[in-house]
Amino acid sequence: MTVVALLVLDGAPGPQLTTPGLLFGAVSRRTGRGTDPYELRVCAGPGFRTTAGPGPFGLAARWGLDGLDGAETVIMAGYDGFREEPPAAVLDALRAAAGRGRRIGAVGTGTFALAAAGLLDGRRATTDWRHTGELAVRRPRVEVTAGEAVVADGPFLTSAGVLGGKDLWIRLIEEDHGEPVAREADRRLFLRLPDAGELPGREGGLAPTVRWLEAGLHRPLTLAEIAAHTGTSVRTLNRRFRAETGLSPLQYLLRLRVERAQQLLERGDLPIEHIAARTGLGTPANLRHHFQRLNGTTPGVYRAAFRSMVAMFTQDSPESPGHPDYPGCPPGSSLATD
Repeated sequence: MTVVALLVLDGAPGPQLTTPGLLFGAVSRRTGRGTDPYELRVCAGPGFRTTAGPGPFGLAARWGLDGLDGAETVIMAGYDGFREEPPAAVLDALRAAAGRGRRIGAVGTGTFALAAAGLLDGRRATTDWRHTGELAVRRPRVEVTAGEAVVADGPFLTSAGVLGGKDLWIRLIEEDHGEPVAREADRRLFLRLPDAGELPGREGGLAPTVRWLEAGLHRPLTLAEIAAHTGTSVRTLNRRFRAETGLSPLQYLLRLRVERAQQLLERGDLPIEHIAARTGLGTPANLRHHFQRLNGTTPGVYRAAFRSMVAMFTQDSPESPGHPDYPGCPPGSSLATD
């Protein structure tokens, strides 16, 4: 079991506290080794009282700075007071972890704490896009890199902090367990379909079939072809899918295609026609039809709403600049709808 310490100061955004646990849970289901692959310790530094961001709530952490002892990975969460010098005890704890050769990371404005400890001198690093310029001014020895979700330099990883630092945690999972496990954990963080790892694992169960479907979403498939792959009759295949997922095979496949489209919409500016091709839905019109039927909105509106949500969860200060139509989004964001 890998021990991961998440170090928090006063004003850590709530999503940064919950995202790693959700992802680690997905890894546990995916690996199916009978034991949790990670132990997550939320370690509070001196003066920690509340979280920040939408819907603030109080939190009593189980660990203090001693929780960093024995941790293979230490991640510094973002926090409200990043413009001030962190407590000396926090800086000493970070330096001690680095001295033990631990993997050290930061989410969003947590990068300021690593820089204050001198751990990023002469190294590439990033932070929340709103504060990269400020980091460069305050810490001129750090080679600040803007426009990258995760920047790795030696044992140090820093991230922009989108969605609770999801990209950073996925990067760590990929290093520990490989790209397929990381990809599935990423995909399952916000999706609603039953996880292949949660489907019955007995001989003849659907988990292998679901993974085969997921690997080939770009190609058209008929019910007969799916049945042939599983070595069963169409009738048996229908019965098993309905028993284990509540859906027919083709209904389940369609939802996989739409959810893959959601992923692609969330990750960048890929044109709708390319997304339609990659998901096996064929044409933009077909994609829009099924996407709106299952999600109640068009792909373009979904992409814009997702970016607005990302900005809401990562906004540190009310005076931060943003997109004129979607406050908090980067001014250059593309928010065109279909």
